[in-house]
Amino acid sequence: MLIDSHCHLDFPDFAGDLDGVVGRAQAAGVTHIVSISTRVRRHAGLLAIAERYPSVFCSVGTHPHHAHEELDIGADALIAATAHPKVVAIGEAGLDYFYDNSPRDAQELGFRAHIAAARSTGLPLVIHCRDADDDMARILEEESAKGAFTAVLHCFTGGRDLAMRATALGLSISFTGILTFKNSDALRAIAAELPADRILVETDAPFLAPGKFRGKRNEPAYVVETAKVLADVRGVSLETIARQTTDNFFRLFAKTPRGEAAAA
Repeated sequence: MLIDSHCHLDFPDFAGDLDGVVGRAQAAGVTHIVSISTRVRRHAGLLAIAERYPSVFCSVGTHPHHAHEELDIGADALIAATAHPKVVAIGEAGLDYFYDNSPRDAQELGFRAHIAAARSTGLPLVIHCRDADDDMARILEEESAKGAFTAVLHCFTGGRDLAMRATALGLSISFTGILTFKNSDALRAIAAELPADRILVETDAPFLAPGKFRGKRNEPAYVVETAKVLADVRGVSLETIARQTTDNFFRLFAKTPRGEAAAA
């Protein structure tokens, strides 16, 4: 049993193939899928997909690429959207200094609004961070001092310092197919060191297909490949990683029903 804790089933890459994608995931032992929101104004389409499949859940939030476009959507609107039973997380939100598609002050404002929503609802915040380790650590520590919230740094590619500061705050770290890439030795070293109760796996599909699927469209079934590498670098069995990451997922994404999707 594995969980794909982060993908984007509403992206055009999956149009016309959703039944196949969800079916292949279930055949691979991936019992739950969380499809992550990138724009609140497009949330209705994402929610429709989650409603269509018992094994699919979703979040609500604004990706930092679009932060400047949705600054008028504050914490209250995010909180209201979580009333739906299929909405199990806030985000993804955060900082992306690699592309800088949105002004950095807008990214930070949007990020802090999402943290407020996560704190208020008790739902986990899905955090995007790229080339912004120092500011990310600063904001997380400042906001944690205001009041506890739960979160996962998704598709982690940051440095060891950010990973250790985040886990010290009680946050989790999630790994994608990047963990399987040949040039990811530093990332694998971080993955080997993290506490067992703070690790998750994901695909970030349709992006970042792992291992033998690299260069192809990624999909939730391929999370198994990332889990295999994570097990190898931590010196444990795939079954152990599957159990640990699944338990970690349900503890963090506590609104997600554990048994319903597996039986569907």
